[in-house]
Amino acid sequence: MTEVLFASLAADNAAPFYRGLVQYLSAALGTPVRLLDEAPWHERKHALHRGQAQLGVVCGLQYVGAEHALGLLGAPVMRGLRYGGRAIYFSDVVVRRDLPANSFEALAGARFAVNEPTSHSGYGIVRYALAHHGYDGSFFGAVIESGAHERSLELILNGEADAAAIDSTVLETELRGRPRLAEKLRVVATLGPSPSPPLVASRLASTTLRAAVVDALLRMPQDPFGVKVLENAHVAGFAAVADTDYEPIREMARVGERVRWLRLQLGEDALTEVDLARQRLPRP
Repeated sequence: MTEVLFASLAADNAAPFYRGLVQYLSAALGTPVRLLDEAPWHERKHALHRGQAQLGVVCGLQYVGAEHALGLLGAPVMRGLRYGGRAIYFSDVVVRRDLPANSFEALAGARFAVNEPTSHSGYGIVRYALAHHGYDGSFFGAVIESGAHERSLELILNGEADAAAIDSTVLETELRGRPRLAEKLRVVATLGPSPSPPLVASRLASTTLRAAVVDALLRMPQDPFGVKVLENAHVAGFAAVADTDYEPIREMARVGERVRWLRLQLGEDALTEVDLARQRLPRP
């Protein structure tokens, strides 16, 4: 079999996990699997949607927006009591430790950083939370599109933003690598849980490859190298998932459509409208 390409649309701090995962898959499948981690984000997305990359990992919102092009393989189950052995995660609403706010509602008028519009954890679920509680796009004083969760954290730390909703797995990884962040940040609310970002295959990938990857993912906790990869990322293993598991994200997206940002600012790392237009592929 020729080389298999794996396109990761996950946060940058998850790259070590997915580098280890493709090494594991290479051995389990008996064929080389290569991580696309140098190409720009929108090129990785294009490669996955068009079948140039056979495998990948995407946000749940990115999956439901491209289910015509992508099929589910599995989703990570994180270690930790809050995850309860389920393939879920949370969006933790983070502020600077000195900000006088102790709830989501207390952020009225705040400068809120969102990562990018195809993200459920940092963008879609925030719109849902506003709509669910009867607020509109004027709730925040300003909305800053940062381009990435890690960038949203930096905007909070340097005083350019007051708050952001951060994927709990991204935040936990940052805190493990930079423990002193806990002295500067605090969580004032938690949104979710939401179904975990899934591993996917292009619809153009063979059924043989898809079945082999699913089998390899489910066997990972029994493989010595697989166990090491999982433990390094605080992942317990992968669970089988179905399209219906992502129906909550579809529903939150539908409710969140009621919210339109009135004061949206683009940070230096944000995707421009041109970038977003290039990412929107026509449906077959």
